[in-house]
Amino acid sequence: PLDRLSLISDKIMASRKGSLKQKTERFDTNITKRGSVQKSSKKEKPFTVGPVVLSFFLFVVVGSSLLQIIRQAQTGQMMG
Repeated sequence: PLDRLSLISDKIMASRKGSLKQKTERFDTNITKRGSVQKSSKKEKPFTVGPVVLSFFLFVVVGSSLLQIIRQAQTGQMMG
């Protein structure tokens, strides 16, 4: 059982060393390309909120504020 545990831990350490070596190699290749390396590998989405959702949100916000102004003008109350 003890030999088996040491064998498993050796495999885990070897895989960690391998991934660390890959990261180091990637860094070493990028260090010589200073200024010409991509800032991010992720693709940016142009719109995270659709135009329909945005227009509905604006309609609700502007409409509710207009209704509040009209309601206060009819009752004659001042804000506060």
